[in-house]
Amino acid sequence: MPVFDSDGVSIAYLLAGEPNAQPILLIHGFGSTSEVNWVNPGWVDRLVQEGRRVIAIDNRGHGGSERLYDPDLYDSRDCMAEDARRLLDHLDIERADVMGYSMGARITVFLAIRHPERVRSAILGGLGYAVVTGLDGAEHIAAALEAPSPLGFTGQPRAFRAFADQTGSDRLALAACMRGSRRKVSEEEIRTIGMASLVAVGTTDDIAGSGPDLVKLLPRGQYLPIPGRDHMRAVGDRVFLDGVARFLNDRT
Repeated sequence: MPVFDSDGVSIAYLLAGEPNAQPILLIHGFGSTSEVNWVNPGWVDRLVQEGRRVIAIDNRGHGGSERLYDPDLYDSRDCMAEDARRLLDHLDIERADVMGYSMGARITVFLAIRHPERVRSAILGGLGYAVVTGLDGAEHIAAALEAPSPLGFTGQPRAFRAFADQTGSDRLALAACMRGSRRKVSEEEIRTIGMASLVAVGTTDDIAGSGPDLVKLLPRGQYLPIPGRDHMRAVGDRVFLDGVARFLNDRT
C-alpha cells in the first residue's frame, strides 16, 4: 500500500477504480483495516463496479499506518479526521463521498463538521445516537487489549480483544486509540451536517445506539436498517451494500 505523511505520521491507503471516476473515501472501524473492513466484504469491488474511484485509509495505529502509543494522538476530531482531509489533499481530491463504519463513521462526522466543503455525502455505518452519548466501557476495552490474556474479560471487552487478535493488530496502539478517540459530538454539531447523509445500523447492534434518533438530528438524513445483524456482522451484509449503492446513485 502507498503511504503519505500526515503532519509527521505515516498513513497508508489504497486506491481502486478509474482516476476520473467519482471519488469515495472509506474509513474503517476500530481495530480493523481497509482490507478487513472494505476489501474482504466486497465493498471495494462493488463500488468500483458502480463506477466509483475508491480511496480507503488505514487509520493511524491500524493496518499499514504508523503505530502511536499516546492517546492524545488519536483524537477523532483533531487528528484522525485531519488524516482523512490530508489524504484528500494528497490525492488532489477536492470533494468526495465519505463512508465510515463505527469509529470510521465518527471520524466521518467530524470531517463533515470541520470540512463540509470536502464531503459530498456522508454514510455512517454502525453508528447511531452513540455518537452523541459515547461508548460505554471504553476503559474496560482498553484494559482487555493491554492484558496478557483475555481470560477474565467478558462482553464487549473480550469481543474487541478477540477481534484485535484475529486481525494481528498492535494491541497497545489500539488501547491508546480507544482511550483517545472517544470524543463525543453534540446534537447542535450534528444539526450542522447539511449534506445528504445515510445512517446504516444493524437491527441487533447494541453498540451503535439508535439509528433513527441520529437521523432526526440530520437535516438530510436517511435511515437504513440492516435486519438481523449486530455490530460485527453488519459490515458485509447485502442490504447494506445495496442500500449504499442506491443512496449514492440518488443523492444530490
